[in-house]
This record gives sequence, structure tokens and C-alpha cells, in this order.
Amino acid sequence: MMEDAKDGSALHLKVKDAIIQLINEGEYKPDSQLPTEAEFCEKYGVSRTTVRTALQQLTMEGYVYRKRGSGTFVSANKVKQILTSTVEHFSRQIAMQGKKPSIKVLQLDVIPADEFLRDQLMIQEGEPVNMLERIRYVDDIPIQYETAYLPWYKTPALDKQGCEKSLYNALKTQFGLKINKTIETLEMYIADKDAAEKLNICIGDPCFVLDTIAYLGDGTIIEYSKTIYRGDLAHFVIERNY
Repeated sequence: MMEDAKDGSALHLKVKDAIIQLINEGEYKPDSQLPTEAEFCEKYGVSRTTVRTALQQLTMEGYVYRKRGSGTFVSANKVKQILTSTVEHFSRQIAMQGKKPSIKVLQLDVIPADEFLRDQLMIQEGEPVNMLERIRYVDDIPIQYETAYLPWYKTPALDKQGCEKSLYNALKTQFGLKINKTIETLEMYIADKDAAEKLNICIGDPCFVLDTIAYLGDGTIIEYSKTIYRGDLAHFVIERNY
């Protein structure tokens, strides 16, 4: 019972945290149906408005999903990715979690650098650039939509098949280019029409966007990429060593 809380506005947070704990403990399993709003009201001694607010937040955060006319269900386990890892690439991280990773190249075209790409890649406007568009899947569910741009003069005839495994390995194998470091920024992102179609989600769904600049050993920029992650399936781990 939670009705003795002093701050009534915080009740929905307590209900939300209680449900998350039950999900994490396995009481509510992936794709199983949650109790009804009325049952949660009785279980926690709160109003239907409180329960509804808690479920709305759980939906936005990707813990649960709604089926019209059927109820609320537990989402599948989120996919963990270690952002600080420089050794374990995408496929290996996913496979270690007992899931099936795959990458599909949507297109690989050569385009002229516009003003934005000129600034990101530190090249001349109009120079040819490889544009690589890919989707990463986990158990055949799209979780990342990525567009990468690479200077064509350093990566001519980039191997499309190799990019369906690891772009950085392809750069090393095909051109002898080894990534020395990356600088990345992570922000919240609201899915637009294009991202929604690629990731099989709805326009306006919460996502993450990761912008990456990759450098060679001599400081040359070899790649700029933008990766959109589904907010309901992404789970990031950041390790700091001191």
C-alpha cells in the first residue's frame, strides 16, 4: 500500500519503480500481460490516474508496450551495448547476450560533400564522399539506423559486403586504415518519418542519436556517422576507470 506517501504527486513514481523491480526480478516476463489498471490500483492502494501515469511513463521508457483492446505487455529485454568498449564490436556484444545480430546495407553511394559534410570531415565542399546507410538488427528486430560518411579518396570502391560485418574491419582490411580514436556525442532524439520507417516504430517515439567522428593515427578524420537507436530497446553501459 502506498497511500500513506506524503507527496501524492510522487505516487506514480513509486508505482513505476515497483513495477520495474518486478520486471527485473522476472515476476513479469517479456511479452507477458501485466495486471489491469484496476488490479494495480488495488495492489498498491492508489488511484487509477496514478496507475495510468505510471504505465504511460513505463511505455515511454520502453519497459512495456500497449496493444489496443488487449492491455499492457512487458517489452522484451533491452539490448545492452557498452559504449566504452573499443574491442568488442556490435556483433560480438550482441552474441554474448545470447541474441542474433545482423547488419543490412541499405545503400552505398558516392555523393558530393555539402557544407555540413565539409565541416565534419574537414574536406573541400564538393569532394566525393561515400555515404553508407545501414540498419542493425537483433533477433531480426531493427534497433539501429546508421548513416556513415567517408572521404572517397581514402575509401574508393568500399566493399559493400564487408560493411555488412564491420565497417572498421573493412577499412583496415581493404585500405590499411586503422581507427585510432573516436569522439562521440549522445543525445535524446524524437523519431521523424524516416527513422520511424527504418526502425519500425511510430513518428514521435523516443530514441537516442549518437554522432561519431572517427580519426586515424595521424589525426585525419576518416568517418562521420549518425546512428539512431530505438529508445525502447537501447540500454547503454558506460565504464569509467580511475
